[in-house]
Amino acid sequence: MVELRRAMSFGIPDVALDLVLAHIEHPRDRDAVSLVCRSWHRADARTRRHVTIAMSYSTTPAVLARRFPCLLSLKLKSKPRAAMFNLIPRDWGGAAAPWLARICQPSSFDLLRSLHLRRMVVTDPDLSLLAAVKAPLLLSLKLDRCDGFSTHSLSRITSACRKLETLFLEESIIEDHGGEWLHELATNNTALVTLNFYLTDLSFSPADLELLAQNCRSLTTLKISDHDISDLVGLFHAANALQDFGGGSFDDENGMAVNKYNNFYFPPSLQSLSLAFMATDEMHILFPYAAILKKLDLQYALLSTEDHCQLIPRCPNLLVLAVREVVGDRGLEVVAQTCRKLQRLRVERGADDQGGVEDEQGRVSQVGLISIARGCPDLEHLAVHVSDITNTALISIGTYSKNLFDFRLVLLEREVTITDLPLDNGVRALLHGCTKLGRFSLYLRAGGLSDAGLGYIGEYGRNVRYMLLGNVGESDRGLMLFAGSRPNLQKLELRSCCFSERALATAVMQLPSLRYIWVQGYQATPDGSDLAAMVRPFWNIEFISPNSESDADAQVQILAYYSLAGRRSDCPPYIRCIPPL
Repeated sequence: MVELRRAMSFGIPDVALDLVLAHIEHPRDRDAVSLVCRSWHRADARTRRHVTIAMSYSTTPAVLARRFPCLLSLKLKSKPRAAMFNLIPRDWGGAAAPWLARICQPSSFDLLRSLHLRRMVVTDPDLSLLAAVKAPLLLSLKLDRCDGFSTHSLSRITSACRKLETLFLEESIIEDHGGEWLHELATNNTALVTLNFYLTDLSFSPADLELLAQNCRSLTTLKISDHDISDLVGLFHAANALQDFGGGSFDDENGMAVNKYNNFYFPPSLQSLSLAFMATDEMHILFPYAAILKKLDLQYALLSTEDHCQLIPRCPNLLVLAVREVVGDRGLEVVAQTCRKLQRLRVERGADDQGGVEDEQGRVSQVGLISIARGCPDLEHLAVHVSDITNTALISIGTYSKNLFDFRLVLLEREVTITDLPLDNGVRALLHGCTKLGRFSLYLRAGGLSDAGLGYIGEYGRNVRYMLLGNVGESDRGLMLFAGSRPNLQKLELRSCCFSERALATAVMQLPSLRYIWVQGYQATPDGSDLAAMVRPFWNIEFISPNSESDADAQVQILAYYSLAGRRSDCPPYIRCIPPL
């Protein structure tokens, strides 16, 4: 009987439990399972196949290897998200070397097939070691916004890892020594499904891409760096399975675009396009394919408001659309009338000297947002830069966008006067109506949200897990109202706020679910002494002073996060680490 009890957990044999847990994938569900009892904790360790480490300093490679010995997939993030906007010093840290050294040790991560490194420093020796040890098993390698390596080590990866199905390098800073890496990939690989080196400076030969498409018949996603798209006709004829293409460029120095791209061809399976530097004269090449597109990225196109209004009506089946603010309210009204199935919309800020952005119509305001809210009921993700905004627009989103999971709004400094501030009532209505929100970002201007409005965010945004707030509140009282509602936040980022250091420390102690906070632009003490009130077990606190290489306008930052690894050992001298209890 005793042996039977040991072999069973709540009446479930271990074999049956493992089979059940194999169908539970969400990390929060997995975490809950592991807390039931020791037997279930061990079962979770045996059956967990993927782990995401949101901060590489939050644990150690050895601890992870012991906890989850059977991982097939690992995603590691390091530098704070603010590094994407050059707000974090380049030498802050984030080296991938300790992790890759452990991954490549014998009897460690033996089953690993997929590795995703995001915002990390990866060196040529790191990648060479990975290629030497993991080449027979590695199916997916993503170096996502990483830096520190060159095409020399990429060539070792592409020549050794012949079973690669995914190679992702988007927005990584890579030292380019020529296109040998791509030639090795095209020559040695027949399994590739996804290749992405979009928004990098990597050079390549179109002949190598064509060879790759001929050898890899399952290639469905290809995103490349800048290259005249007219040289890729052979590639598109060879890539019969291609569904997602991004990158390239258009060269119309002689004004011959209409003839040069007149007979351009895309594969009939194409569903997603991201074209760079496409202007009015080249827009016609999209028309034959527009009706079948599900995703369209025009953030790097050189189109006017009128161009958007001509193109978008031809794309009624879009699920994802990314544009710059030149789309204007008129363009968003067209989107709302045409793209009724739209699920994701991103409107980025545009450069004032490109592609018609200076057009009076090229501004987004409450008018366009109200149209989108009413016309696109399936919207799940909305990220938008606006020049003007009202409470009514936010109320409309709360009323109509019931499926919204991710909302991000940035109020630009372009207009002298904003129609309707503060946005307290609109924010309250949006959070009250959009009950599925898991991510909420609001970057306003001075006066955009009162203390009461900040309290509403805490009260009505209790289910939001990640928040970015900028220029919100009027005093420490607003922060206390926000924290006093005890939202279930796990990650919080604050910029350009009026709060004192002591108030920030007090607020953190009132947020029991918080695992990560980053703050820039607050009333800092000279040495971060008031952050002592934030100290608690397993809580790493970094007080980041502007270093000598920073801009004159650089501001003090706070970074704090939970860690089982204790204080990190690679802090640069301008960071003061406040140890946990």
